[in-house]
Amino acid sequence: MKVAVLHLVAAIAMTPTLAAQSTLAAPQDSAAFDPDGTAHITRVVPMPASVSPEARKWLDSLDQQKVGPPETLAERRTHTDAWRKMDSAEARRLYPVNVEETNLAGVRTDIITPLADAGSKRVLINLHGGGFNSDSGSLIEGIPIANLAKIKVVSVYYRLAPENPFPAAVDDVVAVYKELLKTYPPRSIGIFGTSAGAILTCEVAVRLKQLGLPLPAALGIFSGLGDFSRVGDSRQLFTLNGLPGRMEPIDPNHLPDNEYAGKTDRKDPVLSPLFADLRGMPPSLLVTSTRDILLSDTATLHRALLRAGDDAQLVVYEALPHAFWYHFQLPETKEALELMAKFFDEKVGR
Repeated sequence: MKVAVLHLVAAIAMTPTLAAQSTLAAPQDSAAFDPDGTAHITRVVPMPASVSPEARKWLDSLDQQKVGPPETLAERRTHTDAWRKMDSAEARRLYPVNVEETNLAGVRTDIITPLADAGSKRVLINLHGGGFNSDSGSLIEGIPIANLAKIKVVSVYYRLAPENPFPAAVDDVVAVYKELLKTYPPRSIGIFGTSAGAILTCEVAVRLKQLGLPLPAALGIFSGLGDFSRVGDSRQLFTLNGLPGRMEPIDPNHLPDNEYAGKTDRKDPVLSPLFADLRGMPPSLLVTSTRDILLSDTATLHRALLRAGDDAQLVVYEALPHAFWYHFQLPETKEALELMAKFFDEKVGR
């Protein structure tokens, strides 16, 4: 297994090609800092021995991928839709469930029901990832949890940006939640999501509190963030694939436009829950990994929940990139999904 050479200049990682060239030059570990704290770093990063052979093979395949030009929104949606359909089929093969397409409160949803379900008294709302502008995981996220936890999952196809910026997605999920309250007590409802869906999970909980609605029994925040007004450290270090891939550096003093946030104040307490009153939030499970682009943001949100006195657990996996639990061939994925399912089984409807 090759070691990865990470060169950071102003927190911008080098391309895999340059990294390979640097390996030949046998660089020395070094670190220098500008007066403003900007780091210029060279590091040789061996693969940790604790990572499974399957994960090592997958990470090596990511390193071999060619970096092409940025995708257009249409290309991204086409790509993620094809990938989602393929992986959803794999999810159903590994974790058999029933899936029914329907609408709740005027919002398109999938109802994912365990095969052994005989009128479940518990339900989870799943909010898919995809950067708020596409769907990368509605069934991929919901199917395994429904199967493992033996709890019905309602996967919500909330409105996407840029056509529908904040708070459209929040409003859609709140509408579905209010509809479910007609059938389920709040202690029998949980909400979870990955990436954009993890962000939305916390946003919805804050909005429910603002509206005076009873809060759900549990939240699953799987690689998310709680602050659109600042840039977490890991977003300057990693790509969506961890070390390899195209970097998108962010100037913390001049944040770029965000199609999801739109014209909303970045410190709006629903958009950025770090600025909300988080006291009394439901028990929460936060999951991330050490090469996750949202590692810092997930950890920062966890600390905010702890400061508010909430029951919040943080689990960090070794050496894996963003949303690794979409990849079912990894033992770490099996462990993470079982951890998530166990959390909901213990917290929802008890």
